[in-house]
Amino acid sequence: MSGAAITGPDGRLRCPWALSTEDYVAYHDEEWGRPVHGDDALFERLSLEAFQSGLSWITILRRRTGFRAAFADFKIASVASFTDEDRARLLTDPGIIRNRAKIDATLANARVLAEWAPGELDELIWSYAPDPAARPAPMALGDVPAVTDESTALSKALKKRGLRFVGPTTAYALMQACGLVDDHLADCTARRG
Repeated sequence: MSGAAITGPDGRLRCPWALSTEDYVAYHDEEWGRPVHGDDALFERLSLEAFQSGLSWITILRRRTGFRAAFADFKIASVASFTDEDRARLLTDPGIIRNRAKIDATLANARVLAEWAPGELDELIWSYAPDPAARPAPMALGDVPAVTDESTALSKALKKRGLRFVGPTTAYALMQACGLVDDHLADCTARRG
């Protein structure tokens, strides 16, 4: 079956995309699809997913250290206090994606989130996690959606609260990355439960 789990060099079955680079193997095995909680941690993932829009995820993954350095480890309070000088620095930082709209959205999102109560972002995002029993484990990559009703609803909720660069596809990628859904293939050794 095309797109089905494949055996890696270590003999473990994995989602096919995970074996294209060593960076992906580690990300797939140790991070992707594992539950992420905490406002700052979710702000980081939300920001990185927004930066990924239109690009390959490997581009973002390989620059994550640079992103963390540039954006004060994605501490919402710190990024919310960034000045025009910080913005100018970000626009010339070779360690990140220097997309003006995405940088501006990240700064604006931090300012919005700084006004929220502690735990509010975590609670909002996780309130859109679907019932895991409602969807069977995907057998092949073709069974994995790019958008769902839940991601569309999450996107609308985030936009209504003033966040930017959070369309339904970005929201679904966030849900996958942060473990709200488990889109590891049924035969993948990284699949939970």
